[in-house]
Amino acid sequence: MQRVDLNSDLGESFGRYKLGLDEEVMKYITSANVACGWHAGDPMVMRKTVKLAKELNVAVGAHPGYPDLLGFGRRYMDITREEARNYVLYQIGALYAFVKAEGLELQHVKPHGALYNALVKDEELARGILEGIADFDRNLIFVGLSMSKPLEIAEEMGLKVAHEVFADRAYNPDGTLVSRRKPGAVIHDKELIAERVISMVKDGGVKAINGEWVELKADTICVHGDNPQAVEITAYIRRRLEEEGVKVVPMREFIR
Repeated sequence: MQRVDLNSDLGESFGRYKLGLDEEVMKYITSANVACGWHAGDPMVMRKTVKLAKELNVAVGAHPGYPDLLGFGRRYMDITREEARNYVLYQIGALYAFVKAEGLELQHVKPHGALYNALVKDEELARGILEGIADFDRNLIFVGLSMSKPLEIAEEMGLKVAHEVFADRAYNPDGTLVSRRKPGAVIHDKELIAERVISMVKDGGVKAINGEWVELKADTICVHGDNPQAVEITAYIRRRLEEEGVKVVPMREFIR
C-alpha cells in the first residue's frame, strides 16, 4: 500500500496574537512543523503545541526560520553559511526542550517561509542549514521542496530526506512555488486541491501554473493551517487519499 505523510505548519501564534486553527487541523495531520520562536511562536505556544501533538499522536518537527517576527519569516535575509548553521541549530534546540519535556522524540526539520525558498537556489545556505541539522541529530529527517538540489546534498551528507509537495500552492514549471505575491499562487477550491494532491501522490507530478507537467515525488504533503478553510480542506484531502488506497502515516514510518 502506498504511504504518505500529511503535515502542517503550526504553533505560529505569538503572545496575545492567535494565528491558525491548530486544535482542529491537528486532528487530521500526521506531522506538525512547530515554529521555534524566530518567525513565530513563543515558549508558551511551543509547549502547548507539542502537548497537543502528543495527545493526538502526531509526530513533531522543528520549523526554523529567519529571525523575523515582524515579517513572519517571509522576508529574505543575507546570512552566511555559518550563521545559517547556528540559527537552525539554536531553533531545533529550543523546540527539543519542549519535545523532551513531553517525553517525545523529534522527527524532522522543515525550514520556514523565505528560508525554505532561498535554500533551493543557494547551495551555501542549504549546506549551512543541513550542517545545523546534522550537528543536532543525523537521524532527523530533512523536509525540503520535492526534487530540489538541497535534498540531493542532504543525501550526500548521509541525512534522511522527505520530498515535500504543497496541496494549496501553484507550481512554476521548474518545480518551485509560485510567489504568494502573484495571482493564483494560493489555491482555495478543495476539489481542485484534492485532485492535485492525488495527482502528485499517485501520478508523480502536477500541472504547473502555465499548464506544463512538473514531475514531483510526494513523501509528505503540506496543508497550511492559516488558511480560513484549513480544517475542511485538510479533512477532505485525508479522506480522498484514503479512498484512493493511500495510507496516511507519519513520515518516520516509511523514511529510513
